[in-house]
Amino acid sequence: MNTWLHWIDLVGVAVFAISGTLMAYKKNMDGFGVVVLASVTAIGGGTLRDMILDLPVFWVQDPSFFYAILAAALITIIWLRTKNTFPLGYLLFADAIGLAFFNVMGLQKALTYGASPLIAIALGTMTGVFGGLIRDVICREIPLVLKGELYATACILGGALYIGLMSLNFSPVICLSVAFVVTLIFRLGALKWHWHLPVFNPHDKVE
Repeated sequence: MNTWLHWIDLVGVAVFAISGTLMAYKKNMDGFGVVVLASVTAIGGGTLRDMILDLPVFWVQDPSFFYAILAAALITIIWLRTKNTFPLGYLLFADAIGLAFFNVMGLQKALTYGASPLIAIALGTMTGVFGGLIRDVICREIPLVLKGELYATACILGGALYIGLMSLNFSPVICLSVAFVVTLIFRLGALKWHWHLPVFNPHDKVE
């Protein structure tokens, strides 16, 4: 089980590294900038999670995560060399997959180390959104988590479903898989159909 989770974690890191590399390409960064942006996007959320849980930071303990980042960034750069336009859709898709991966892995790790269900959902959400938040702030973009479409909410919904399935004694693999798919569906649905939580009426005017 631990080996399986480790490989899922590596995939999540690689996918978020791809989104960071795509953003670096959009901003015309040099090679160092690509590596930095890919790295902070890929490990930012997990680093925050481990610090809050008072655990050794995962990438300090295992350098294979950096190998995954470098490999993902290199493959993405080679692929981008064949394109003439910036593939915004690929950035959003990679970000959505990374969000779903890191949400469930952050949730699972928090539960493993004794966090309550509510705190685990919060930590899963932080793990999913924080790397992308850092990426967007560095690039002076409005963070995706602060835009109208469901983002953190998708993580919360996926996390709540995970806890619900766990309380019904489903296996961890089923809980992880269903929570991942639901998080991803809600995020992709929000991108396609502009699902959002209404807070302010856009027609309201401040007098």
